Amino acid sequence: MKKVRAMKILAVDDDDSIRELLVVQLKKHGYEVMEAADGKEALAKAAGADLILLDIMLPELDGFEVCRQLKNSQDTMAIPIIMLTAKAEEIDKVLGLELGADDYLSKPFSVRELMARIKAVLRRSGGRLSASQQTLSIGALQLDFNSYQASLKEKPLALTPKEFELLKLLVTNPGKAFSRDELLERVWGYEYYGDTRTVDVHIRHLRAKLAADPLLAEGIETVRGVGYRFARK
Repeated sequence: MKKVRAMKILAVDDDDSIRELLVVQLKKHGYEVMEAADGKEALAKAAGADLILLDIMLPELDGFEVCRQLKNSQDTMAIPIIMLTAKAEEIDKVLGLELGADDYLSKPFSVRELMARIKAVLRRSGGRLSASQQTLSIGALQLDFNSYQASLKEKPLALTPKEFELLKLLVTNPGKAFSRDELLERVWGYEYYGDTRTVDVHIRHLRAKLAADPLLAEGIETVRGVGYRFARK
């Protein structure tokens, strides 16, 4: 049975009923959820999240301070934040955005609007990548991680989403050997129960599509008894 990896969202709110609502709805929409009831707990759990829903009125540390600390830390600065608050004053919204929040939603809000905001922020942020990591050039190859577009020798390179993700994983970890099982888990997001042929097929397709630049194609190396790695030539 396929196990698809879900995006992980940290829901931070000291109101148990609101937090429970967020957890139920987020899981219903396919997200994995972590919870925090105060600012210190939020900081402790933040590094494991793909996106944070952050209430402002929190015990220990308020949401503004949590946002400030997250955006000033190298480990968490790229994690998108949507601030949630019962406060509707414009000054609060401006302060949250100036501290680095990606969006702002006032309570009460509709679940439909919240989910739309989450999708939009994740799409804009490109996941956990910082702005400086959104593109990568290796010789004649250019990858745009945000738009999933690739080009080779200034010509569009037609990659499927899984081919793109596989290539991205390899080229952003040069020299690291990945087993086929690890590639399945990291790219496809599920255990394939020992049938790793899908990895070999995708690697073969990638090499063929990169054939216009032999150094790139040959850079995807087979590691005997292990799997594959990318070696910059």
